Amino acid sequence: MISTRTLGLARTIRWSGKDFLMLAIFSGIIAALYHFKIINFVLPWLPVSVIATAVAFYVGFKNNQSYDRLWEARKIWGGIVNDSRSWGMMVDGFISNFFTSQEVPEQEILQIKKRLIYRHIAWMYAHRGQLLIPTEWEHISSQNGKVARAAERYQNNHGIGTINSEEQSRIDLQNFLPQGEYERMINYKNTATQIINEQNRDLSELRAWGLIDDFRHMELANLLKSFYTLQGKNERIKKYPLPRQYANMSRYFVRIFIILLPFSMIPTLMETSEWGLWFSVPITALVAWVYWVMEAVGDFSENPFQGMANDIPMLSLCRVIEIDLREMLGEKELPPAVKSKNGVLM
Repeated sequence: MISTRTLGLARTIRWSGKDFLMLAIFSGIIAALYHFKIINFVLPWLPVSVIATAVAFYVGFKNNQSYDRLWEARKIWGGIVNDSRSWGMMVDGFISNFFTSQEVPEQEILQIKKRLIYRHIAWMYAHRGQLLIPTEWEHISSQNGKVARAAERYQNNHGIGTINSEEQSRIDLQNFLPQGEYERMINYKNTATQIINEQNRDLSELRAWGLIDDFRHMELANLLKSFYTLQGKNERIKKYPLPRQYANMSRYFVRIFIILLPFSMIPTLMETSEWGLWFSVPITALVAWVYWVMEAVGDFSENPFQGMANDIPMLSLCRVIEIDLREMLGEKELPPAVKSKNGVLM
């Protein structure tokens, strides 16, 4: 998530400056061809404007759908935050000696609460890690080598590459799962799913011991069901892309418009005054750049879990929940909140 108030001129130039330069070079070549009378035909503005309108509607639709995917992902993680706090509250309040015939030492009850809460923290980090595994349609996995290399560079400088080794060590599942359980969980294909199932098994044992009654057991189990629901919603966004016919066709339409634009705009501007030649190149490049950036914004926003600056700040949200839950256990030595780096909060 970009955390600065504005993108800033420097970042905008780094992100799309090369595109503007290439568009300016292309416009300059067409202007030179007109200036030296190598070509003299003028494309009427009417068909170009019709294409421009159609492209604007199409790109606008794509951007709306991309934003919907991004905002839905943020709402899902908001649900994880809320239900996680409820989990910590219920674990802390429900598990006690009130229903058992044989009193369990308070220190053992505290260890049970810690095990359930720490296992939940492990689930969050495992779920986050699984969401960051690249899919074949994301930029980092693009079949186009240039796009993939650019995405990797962007990811390293403004994405998950900004997370240092110390931060990585804090989110290791070994910190939250018992050793034997950790070795078993990481061998599953879907570790996050099996961690929730392990929570359910633990609750069943607590019910058998009498440390929770049926009602409290049911309430805690319903929360586990909610976590499965939220995990499934995130996996749906991750594993089902914005349909390719919408994601890719808009790019082709934008390119067609950019190719046709100079043959209509440049000769028209050249006729306005003796300075028209010099104005035509930057103005044409600017119009083309606006359409190109609109397309790129939607393209980079459609996948909210690809480890880039536009992502949902999952690590930050996981850390907020971790701090809240560990404070419920009465712990004082807590990890620091995740801070933004290079204007990006991950």
